[in-house]
Amino acid sequence: MIKSIILGIIQGIGEFLPISSSAHLILVPYLLGWEQSSLAFDVALHFGTLLAVLAIFFKDWWSLFTGAIDKITKGKDSFNNKMFWYLVVATIPGALLGFLLDDVIENIFRQKIWLISTALAVMGILIYLGDRWADKHYKIETDYQHITLKQALIIGLSQALAIIPGFSRSGTTILTARLMGLSKSAATKFTFLLSVPIIAGATILEIGNLAFTLETFVGIVVAFIVGILSIKFLLNYIKKHDFSIFAIYRVVFAIIILIKYFCF
Repeated sequence: MIKSIILGIIQGIGEFLPISSSAHLILVPYLLGWEQSSLAFDVALHFGTLLAVLAIFFKDWWSLFTGAIDKITKGKDSFNNKMFWYLVVATIPGALLGFLLDDVIENIFRQKIWLISTALAVMGILIYLGDRWADKHYKIETDYQHITLKQALIIGLSQALAIIPGFSRSGTTILTARLMGLSKSAATKFTFLLSVPIIAGATILEIGNLAFTLETFVGIVVAFIVGILSIKFLLNYIKKHDFSIFAIYRVVFAIIILIKYFCF
């Protein structure tokens, strides 16, 4: 039960902050000497954070959905209809790759501590450099209302990298969005909205492998509560700060894991 609570906290924090929840769900148990949880259990925790993002962005998703319905039934075009289909398009690359490589993710990527740690550090460096590069080169940044189909598609393609734990779904999409000139707030909001279909798809894919126990339920609830707090924190944090603190943390944590892996 304690393990479920701790992993739920890790998932709630890691899913929305660009530090890779999947990597932490593997590396923290490794660091503490715990037995690794299954991919199905990790996906259950992701479901908790899916509920969190739906709770925070329910009005946004409702507007997106009704905008798409209005287009189909009434021929009425709108920003919400456009953004709904942008999110659909952006979801396809990661969803398709995750479906095709499900066994590889479970049996290879999740077993390589050195690979996960390296990916964690590399993406941390890229986030740090990319965020600073964007601040320097884009004097006028794209806000959420003006995201283009090209930007949405490229962000979606980058999300496919997150099949390797450590790269981080939110980290890769935020980095890509920033490199294409999206503002910090636009990159973060689009990333949060984009998490809904991809996590929902992963949950459906793994639902048959999940054992519904009290520990699983507690982990989901904890991930949900902490996820809500993490979303609110990051939305406020980026108003005055960049992503460098998360990048530095990723590198430091990765170094600690690599030292343990190669030296102890």
